[in-house]
Amino acid sequence: MLQLYAVPQFPEGAIFQQDGAPPHDGNIVPEFLDTTFPQRWIGRGAVMAWPPRSSDITPLDFYFWGYVKQHAYSDRINDINHLKQRITDVIHSVTPDVLTRVWEELDYRLDVCRATNGAHIELL
Repeated sequence: MLQLYAVPQFPEGAIFQQDGAPPHDGNIVPEFLDTTFPQRWIGRGAVMAWPPRSSDITPLDFYFWGYVKQHAYSDRINDINHLKQRITDVIHSVTPDVLTRVWEELDYRLDVCRATNGAHIELL
């Protein structure tokens, strides 16, 4: 996905921020990032040091966990099994339309990052 979809949309000279998730740290990923973004990527094993994630551009942080909490805890939880079931039900309730809106929000947030040249921003 990164190679085929995301990278072709980046402007020349872009700095890439890796999210730090363990599956994204396999040997092939840092090698790809070193080749594609020489001296211009941030993450574990990179030359540039930076916190591994930005909650403003991470859909799980700016949307998903809040959505799950809001719906899973909308009614009283009886026990751990009930909680697990509620979380599962909430995750299954996410529709393609919801995912499209999240993608549009991410696109907007990335536009803001590009427009400000990566300066510190706060999005509500």
